[in-house]
Amino acid sequence: MNEKVLILGVSGMLGSSLHRYLSCNTGIDVVGTVRNDDLKNKLAVMGFNNVISNIDVTDDGVLYRLIEREKPHYVLNCIGLIKQLSVSKVHVPSIEINSLLPHKLALVCSELSSKLIHFSTDCVFSGEKGMYKECDLPDTADLYGRSKLLGEVDYGGHLTLRTSIIGHELFSNHSLVDWFLNQQTDVKGFSNAVFSGLPTCYLAEFLMEKVFPSKSLSGLYHLSAEPIDKFSLLTLIKDKYQRETYIEKFPDFRLDRSLDSELIRAEVNWKAPSWEDLIDKMHYEYIEYFQ
Repeated sequence: MNEKVLILGVSGMLGSSLHRYLSCNTGIDVVGTVRNDDLKNKLAVMGFNNVISNIDVTDDGVLYRLIEREKPHYVLNCIGLIKQLSVSKVHVPSIEINSLLPHKLALVCSELSSKLIHFSTDCVFSGEKGMYKECDLPDTADLYGRSKLLGEVDYGGHLTLRTSIIGHELFSNHSLVDWFLNQQTDVKGFSNAVFSGLPTCYLAEFLMEKVFPSKSLSGLYHLSAEPIDKFSLLTLIKDKYQRETYIEKFPDFRLDRSLDSELIRAEVNWKAPSWEDLIDKMHYEYIEYFQ
C-alpha cells in the first residue's frame, strides 16, 4: 500500500510545488487543501484534481476531521503568513497561523498516528553572523521571525525543517524569482546579502528521497544549500532564464542568514547540489508548469 501525504496549503509557493512534484510520483498518494472552491478550480484546470477545498485551518474541528478522514502517514504544513505580506505584521493572525497552528497540528497528528513535517525559516535569526547552527540562539526582533520560532515543533516524533525557499508562485509575484522575472528596469543585486535556501521543487525531491525513507528523523534540523550572495544568485537566474535585465552590484546592504545544515547532511547522507544544478531544476519546473 502506498504511503499517503496530506499537504496543507497547496495554493502557496511551497505547497503548490510540493503538490505538483509529489502528485507525479507513483509511490505515494497525495491530497492537498485550499481555502476555497476558486483555488480548487484553478488547480483542476492545471490538471490537479486531488484537492480538498473550504478547509479553515483556524477551526480545530475541521483539522481533526480532515486528518481523521484522510489518515495520512505524513502531514506537510505549508500554511504560513509570509514576511512579504502586510498581514505578517499584525499580531493576532501571525500568532494564530505561524505560532499556534503547527502545535495544534502536532497534537492531532500524534493522536491519529500521522507524522507532521513543518517548515520554519532562517528569519528566526537576525542575519548578523551567518552559518547558524541548530544550537545557536535565535535572535530575531521582528514579529514574523518570532512567530515562526514559536511555531517550531521539535517533539513527539514530528519534524521541523528550518530553511528558506525560492521558486515560482501560482497567483502572485511576491517571491524573489517572480519579482525579478517581472522587472522591466534595472535592479540591485545585494552582493553582501547571503542566502542558503533551496528551490521549492528541490525541497520536494529532498522530502521524497531523504525524509520519507528516514522514519526516525524527527526534531529540528537546518536544511540549506551552499551560501550564495543575492547578486550572484540573480545573475544565475538571469542567465538561465535568458533575461536582459541589468543587475547593479550593490554592496552596501549586509545580511547573512545562511544556515549550517551539517546535522541533517550527516543524518540522511546528503550533499547539497550546486547552485547551477538547483537553478536548472527550478527552470525546468518553470518551463513545465508556468509557460
